[in-house]
Amino acid sequence: MNIEKSYAERLDKEDELKTFREEFYLGKDTIYFDGNSLGLLSKRAEQSVSKLMASWKEYGIDGWTEGAHPWYYLSEELGNLTAPLIGAEADEVIVTGSTTTNLHQLVATFFQPEGKRTKILADELNFPSDIYALKSQLALKGLDPDKHLIQVKSNDGNTLETNDIVRAMTDDVAIIILPSVLYRSGQLLNIRTLTKEAHARGILIGFDLCHSIGSIPHELSECGVDFAFWCTYKHLNGGPGSVGGLYINKRHFGKHPGLAGWFSSAKDKQFDMEHTLFPASTAGAYQIGTPHVLSIAPLIGSLEMFEEAGIDRVREKSLRLTAYLMELIKAELSDYGFAIANPQDEISRGGHVFLLHPEAARICKALKANGVIPDFRNPNGIRLAPVALYNTFTEVWEMVARLKKIMDKKSYKEYENKRGVIA
Repeated sequence: MNIEKSYAERLDKEDELKTFREEFYLGKDTIYFDGNSLGLLSKRAEQSVSKLMASWKEYGIDGWTEGAHPWYYLSEELGNLTAPLIGAEADEVIVTGSTTTNLHQLVATFFQPEGKRTKILADELNFPSDIYALKSQLALKGLDPDKHLIQVKSNDGNTLETNDIVRAMTDDVAIIILPSVLYRSGQLLNIRTLTKEAHARGILIGFDLCHSIGSIPHELSECGVDFAFWCTYKHLNGGPGSVGGLYINKRHFGKHPGLAGWFSSAKDKQFDMEHTLFPASTAGAYQIGTPHVLSIAPLIGSLEMFEEAGIDRVREKSLRLTAYLMELIKAELSDYGFAIANPQDEISRGGHVFLLHPEAARICKALKANGVIPDFRNPNGIRLAPVALYNTFTEVWEMVARLKKIMDKKSYKEYENKRGVIA
């Protein structure tokens, strides 16, 4: 392969998405490869917050129905902008809640243990908060989480085998919750196959899209996925704590929300103030509380950029960035004890590269001290996410060069091999 910096610079000149980099606030002399934890602030997101603040200032309470983005319909408006990213119809998507709140809502709605179908199928590599939620939902149903939560085992501690997941789809499983992309290794699961196999056994299936939405295109409706949920502060660049989202396949429209709330109501009935809920006939029925307008605001600008860039082009560049990163690691860092633990084939690779090294925590600290922002995952993982909208091939080259220098000089030994309060 070509390991010269000039090659990376040529790739950047040919990049169709290069102008979007100008939209983001980038740290001086800093290479930010942590967009799969928190995306960077864009100028458009900043402007959309200012516009929403101005609408509050100008209209007061009338901002719910007046202005460029009336707050009463904002969750639906942004659901419409999100839908193309996941292959859904506009009314199947709503921007609301948080990842875990939405998971609680969906499980409360769709997990109805009956007869021998009393178990939830998940996996042992999922993000902890999903497992916390599933265990608490089982407990609320009077079921023992230790007996009724099945977690598919990993053979290597980093990835899952499709066949292992399918074998776990036994006739006592009522519902399946899986990540689309594993948060550590970046493995992209085969959503289409898993959905088909689940439905063949009469099991509902839903996916956590936190590490794929905004990085990978999905075809949720075409695949027949029952539901999905996600955050918006990673690849979607919605800001810290920005409002999440959920998807409901339209064949489930009309099902009463398990956790009913003020904004579960049909828009035209909500202010009749009746004590009987008439749920919205769309995914909007699965909202609970009032939209967090100021936390939704950044998504207006951010999702506009995704509409312009197109998720397919984002995915194409993302794959090229991660492929280039892996090639450079193999060429330049093969003598330093790093192991690439993410899937290397494009079909199974998400939006980041996952390196294993016994000194991972202190290497991450050394990278930060040298102007590279990675992400450490306990006990020995380094996640590197070159994001299509704002990272470059030259940054990939420069990051590897800085890492090689750190390893040559052993400057990582200046730091404790222990994570900080936030990894």
